[in-house]
Amino acid sequence: MTLINATLQRWFTQRLMTEQNVSPHTITAYRDTVRLLLGYVHDHHGRTPNKLDFNDLDAPTIGAFLTWLETERHASISTRNARLAAIRSFFTYASFNHPEHAHQIARVLAVPTKRAPTPSVTFLTPAEIEALTTAPDPTTWTGRRDRCLLTVAIQTGLRVSELVGLQRHDLTFGVGGHLECVGKGRKHRAVP
Repeated sequence: MTLINATLQRWFTQRLMTEQNVSPHTITAYRDTVRLLLGYVHDHHGRTPNKLDFNDLDAPTIGAFLTWLETERHASISTRNARLAAIRSFFTYASFNHPEHAHQIARVLAVPTKRAPTPSVTFLTPAEIEALTTAPDPTTWTGRRDRCLLTVAIQTGLRVSELVGLQRHDLTFGVGGHLECVGKGRKHRAVP
């Protein structure tokens, strides 16, 4: 097993899964980034993953990989930056374990993120809200359910993942009625 493969394995099993206790979604995203990167290096440089070394994953290669993501795979700037975050996480871990590659690791960590245009936040008009909430058929169980979910989403601003994760005990009625949910980044929120 090469040095890079051993480091990747320790990064996944020790750092991500046990020490940092990151979300399963983060682990999946980081795994997919590593798969894409290894596939890119194999396709463009002819190096198989079992023969990779730190010299094969230098800053120009990482930069070319990120450009490939945008041009060939048509990834958005946000996706590109998320992939770069995974790569930086790995190289930060490697910097503590392999100081002999400090210069090369520092160059990879210096690869900049791209600035993405910030979309403007818009709100639904009262006519749009009415159109959404009256669309489900109130005479059926699924229609009443959908109307309820749409109303809660509109009134609280919950994300879809937060909305579908709600359970009966998350709802408090009466004075100070609210919904409690666990949102993005495992943050607990109470929404009136």
